[in-house]
Amino acid sequence: MRAFAQLFLSLDETNKTNEKVRVLKDYFTSVPDSDKMHMLALFTGRRPKRQINATLLRNWAIEASNIPVWLFEESYQVVGDLAETMSLLMPQNNLGNNKTLTEWIAEINALADKNEEQKKLWLMESWAMLDPQERFVFNKIMTGGFRVGVSQNLVIKALADVTGLEAPVLTHRIMGNWMPETYHFKQLVEAKGSNDDVSRPYPFFLAYPIQETSEQQRSVEELQNTLGDAEDWQAEWKWDGIRAQMIKRDGKIFIWSRGEDLATEKFPELHPFLNALPDGTVLDGEILSFREGLPLPFNVLQTRIGRKNLSKKILQESPVAVIAYDCLEYQGEDIRPKTQSERRMLLEELHSGSPFSEFFRLSPLISFNSWDDLAAKRDESRAMIAEGIMLKRKNATYQVGRKRGDWWKWKIDPLSVDAVMIYAQKGHGRRADLYTDYTFAVWDGDKLVPFAKAYSGLTDQEINKVDNFVKRNTIEKFGPVRTVKPELVFEIGFEGINRSTRHKSGVALRFPRILRWRQDKPKEEADTLDTLKALLG
Repeated sequence: MRAFAQLFLSLDETNKTNEKVRVLKDYFTSVPDSDKMHMLALFTGRRPKRQINATLLRNWAIEASNIPVWLFEESYQVVGDLAETMSLLMPQNNLGNNKTLTEWIAEINALADKNEEQKKLWLMESWAMLDPQERFVFNKIMTGGFRVGVSQNLVIKALADVTGLEAPVLTHRIMGNWMPETYHFKQLVEAKGSNDDVSRPYPFFLAYPIQETSEQQRSVEELQNTLGDAEDWQAEWKWDGIRAQMIKRDGKIFIWSRGEDLATEKFPELHPFLNALPDGTVLDGEILSFREGLPLPFNVLQTRIGRKNLSKKILQESPVAVIAYDCLEYQGEDIRPKTQSERRMLLEELHSGSPFSEFFRLSPLISFNSWDDLAAKRDESRAMIAEGIMLKRKNATYQVGRKRGDWWKWKIDPLSVDAVMIYAQKGHGRRADLYTDYTFAVWDGDKLVPFAKAYSGLTDQEINKVDNFVKRNTIEKFGPVRTVKPELVFEIGFEGINRSTRHKSGVALRFPRILRWRQDKPKEEADTLDTLKALLG
């Protein structure tokens, strides 16, 4: 655990890419193979299941710290992170231990078979063994809040340097439904790799955003300068659903989301069409809710996301289909090296032979003769329940991750309103001492009605100014939330808006974020609830 704790803290202390890669390489070359796999699991979101809930952790931490409850709670509000608060308040009685990361994870998993008293005894003994750095990382794992300030790409780069394998190969091998207890480092890095996991998806190819400008004509000129001739490109709608890979191998079917969640059982309507696909087929596409042949807004699909049990009512209210736009495996062959046009032909062949056209839909190609023509088509995006347009070079291969050059997304301008900040809350991590999470309101008559929360879009300098304003203009305190004097106005952007009975405003926004601080506008000129509702259409 000591080596893993040092890795975590070293990565947190630097913003330099080369230094992070060096630290990762040092770790890979100094720990047992089993620890390497557990580290990869933690860094790619495969955290062990939480065995002790937050309430018990908090209560036992207060007991171990031997301080009053109020002092613990006040400390938590200042620190902003439960794992860090617990590690800071506990006595520094490090008894020492030589357990590896693998051994600690095994003990955490074994808690599933223990009663509450046994869990408490184990936790108290564990805290006493660990030094402050180890305890902090240990608490992060225990709370389920483990996050690390390094991208998966950097981890893969370090691993590629150590093993001599290419980064795309390693990226593919750590995809899928593996666990560090059964997937061994030797399997990961052996020359041919392990092909025994028929469920394994391919790494997703991600589009690079086209930077929007305020003038459409300038946007068209930049398309010409950036992308060249329009005839070299294929255009499709950018759908607002769940990006997924659909897999049929060895008579089994799998649905993987882009977030590497195995979601096969979440979409039973898709099983017949997947079972009818030839073995050795992998499709890339978007899962959307459909009714009467038309796509529905994302909030309809959202009603079934995260539900453990899909009732008949939910299935009726949010029926789904796949809009497929790429084929990655055909007749058992990885066809990602083929061109976009070649893969499209194979996808069309699969689609034409399917009797399930209601559930297996083909992403239509947008006909256009020039960039001006395409810009006009883009204006139709919202009517199509789309976020904009996807541009794909016809001779492009299917690549790994976000690569600039061959796939681009040209999104429509966000909807926006001017709103007043009324609540603020401190952030987490490096922003735990700053008020960075805000609640915004619009006017309903002479009252301000909250309608959205947002925490992204401001520069560090602006955040510091807002933080200073909050500290000088707090009216009330409700736990970590501060009611502030309603003076600051911000332009809030969002991708979509829907009716909501759960929110006081009666509306719910899709991806709200701060577009700019309207320091030129007084609070009286902020928008109204009627303005928001008019956007419902």
